[in-house]
Amino acid sequence: MTAITGDIERAAGVLRAGGLVALPTETVYGLGANAEDPAAVARIFQVKGRPPSHPLIVHIATADLLDDWVEEVPRAARLLAGHFWPGPLTLVLRRGRRVPLEATGGLETVAVRVPDHPVALALLSAFGGGVTAPSANRFGSVSPTTADHVRAELGDAVDFVLDGGSCQVGVESTIVDVTGGTPCILRPGGVTREDLEAVLGHPVAVPSASGVRVPGQHPSHYAPRARVVLVEPEKVLAEAEAAQEAGRQVGVFLPLHLAATAVKTHAVVAVPASLDAYARGLYGFLRGLDEQGCDLVVASLPVEEGLGLAIANRLRRAAGPRTSV
Repeated sequence: MTAITGDIERAAGVLRAGGLVALPTETVYGLGANAEDPAAVARIFQVKGRPPSHPLIVHIATADLLDDWVEEVPRAARLLAGHFWPGPLTLVLRRGRRVPLEATGGLETVAVRVPDHPVALALLSAFGGGVTAPSANRFGSVSPTTADHVRAELGDAVDFVLDGGSCQVGVESTIVDVTGGTPCILRPGGVTREDLEAVLGHPVAVPSASGVRVPGQHPSHYAPRARVVLVEPEKVLAEAEAAQEAGRQVGVFLPLHLAATAVKTHAVVAVPASLDAYARGLYGFLRGLDEQGCDLVVASLPVEEGLGLAIANRLRRAAGPRTSV
């Protein structure tokens, strides 16, 4: 554990005083505030440049505290929390009275999870309450997976950065709506659809649209400064080299066995064969291509099984339409 006890106590004090703390989780670094302090929650939106209609996730220390934050806990929610918490799973439930509407984007639902990171759990325990914590970056940009990413992007806008090392999952939590009769995935993430189906005993849908607003649904999200273009796997190299010859500074995502062949592009990411490793490195890869001066990234989608579903979701959002670049 990188953070020492003194750092955790200091961070808890900042939260109690209404300040903002960047904290590590197993997924990405979060920008945390006291979930019961509307003014502190509002400051998250200000620092991130996040629309106030976009709800936040409330992080709690243990599954035993869930009833304190929501109106009711259906059987499916209890089952999923028991299997996957602490872990990269967020449950959408009916909002309890402790949760201000500022944290839910005005909705009567709230997203809740227990993170699986020793530093985050130590902070939640020391603080003694819930912490709203979206990713600690500007709205729509690449999520941070190290403390240095947070410092580089948000700087002095964060009152304290709690360093817990590199994030081990690397993509955000899976968000599951359990307010209706059948749970469904609103955002793929660190818990796979297959894992959920094994526990629930039935198929779990991933609808393309939902009436419930949750984090990560904006058309352009998780995006580097460079434009991202997605093509079929067999067309990646030709598309990248053509763009490079046309004057673009191109970064390309290629499987390891093809990475050495991309000699005509500006920068190359050798995509790991392991989906776990790909997810863990994804945001670092995108940040690295920005740092190398790329203005275009050419990639293809992985097979959408296991963590491939979450990786594909992030790449599609990164390639989404932008108002400006």
